[in-house]
Amino acid sequence: MSGWREALLTAEEMRAAEARYAGSTLELMERAGVACAEVARRDFEAAETWVVHCGTGANGGDGLVVARLLHEGGKQVEVILHGAQERLGGDAAANFERLRSLPVPVHGKGAAAAAPDAIVDALFGTGFHGEPRTEGARAIDAINEAGCPVLAVDLPSGVDASTGAVAGSAVRADSTVTFHRRKLGHAIAPGRFYAGAVTVADIGLSPGAESANAAVTTEILTQVPRRAEQDHKYSAGALLVVGGSQGLTGAPSLSAESALRAGAGIVWACVPASLNVVFEQRLLEVMTIPCPDDDRGRLRAGAAEPVLAAAERAGAVALGPGLGRSEETRALVLHLLERLPVPVVVDADGLWALAGGLETLKGRTAPTVLTPHTGELARLLGWNPEAVDGRRHAAAMEAAEAAGAVVLLKGPDTIVATPGLSGVLVSEHGSPALATAGTGDALCGTIGAFLAKGLDGTTAAAAGAVVGGVAGRIAAERHGQDGVLARDVVEAVALAVSRAPR
Repeated sequence: MSGWREALLTAEEMRAAEARYAGSTLELMERAGVACAEVARRDFEAAETWVVHCGTGANGGDGLVVARLLHEGGKQVEVILHGAQERLGGDAAANFERLRSLPVPVHGKGAAAAAPDAIVDALFGTGFHGEPRTEGARAIDAINEAGCPVLAVDLPSGVDASTGAVAGSAVRADSTVTFHRRKLGHAIAPGRFYAGAVTVADIGLSPGAESANAAVTTEILTQVPRRAEQDHKYSAGALLVVGGSQGLTGAPSLSAESALRAGAGIVWACVPASLNVVFEQRLLEVMTIPCPDDDRGRLRAGAAEPVLAAAERAGAVALGPGLGRSEETRALVLHLLERLPVPVVVDADGLWALAGGLETLKGRTAPTVLTPHTGELARLLGWNPEAVDGRRHAAAMEAAEAAGAVVLLKGPDTIVATPGLSGVLVSEHGSPALATAGTGDALCGTIGAFLAKGLDGTTAAAAGAVVGGVAGRIAAERHGQDGVLARDVVEAVALAVSRAPR
């Protein structure tokens, strides 16, 4: 993959990688078990007694190797086999025979082993999806209730490797060892919150074809054009921000300021005429354009013409921050999206206006980026928020296809889905410091700046997510994680961009 993309495999892609291996699969299982045993000794050095929970598939076979190696390393080990011995096949059966020659107790499912210092979870592997059956759920619950550290083999049991979804019970691991490459389930919530510290072990598989999904590294910021000697304010990136209403003047202000900190050379803001004095006083470096508004400071239909006129000089538009909600603002948003010929990032109240009408965006010829959080995406799709949180990968991809637009689903793992592509980009650079009002507005401005600089929608969205996460961490270093304000994040955006590799 390119330097800023770290492959995240699906279960199918992992099976394909294993199928390409020309050697013995028994060798692969042995290497996997060796890697897990090494991490077990490293991460849980003080643990002397272990219980290894094994299923009857390949993941359970890996667990049997771990049990043997821990025993050979002087640990006291017991195995609980969740399934009939006769169901063990191939390499797992071979490793069961190896273990039988050792004084390692093997119990059947439902057995209560002695209280251990640590547990190995080898119940289900990458092939698992859906909800565990009753017996599997009981085994998972028993592991979680044991009150000791847990090492998961490949993936915590109950987590879907291809999506990160958790449909029922899932093991909460302290450490996970996965093989060849990380899986999507390690990177996307809720699965990522079950995995603990993830170690990737090389077991000898060839790289093979690129994955359709990737985690985004800070190297992506090398794709953002930097100001050169020949640049002027327009060529450095010209952005138009459209938003603001009574009580919501901060949102477009944060977007505009973030765009400037992200490197835009010039920013205009189309704002409600009755509130223009507020923006004039706050935004020293931003040129404001007063537009017709109603008695609550919300832009009216008559704002369309000044917005479209201002957009003729802009390379991109950020539409929606603080715009307010009324049937007239909804009509304005839809009208602008139909007529704006430049790339647009749509956020906040702009997204509200699109609910029930995502398909209207398919008529746009310029790139469009939508930046919803969970609640906003749920409204756009007609889902409930819990469904979006449980199926973040699927929700982002469905919205991207419905809209024909890039969709950035905000969260601790920010997902960027692009219409027509079978995979997503995942930014894992989020920080708890970003859980404060206004940071989404800052992200909108950053993405807008990158669109104005000429980046395509997918790259602009992913780069913006990385900048926002890094800026949040910088702000937390300065102010403490719980005391960060959105303006602190905006202030740190320039430093986040400048820290990118050159």
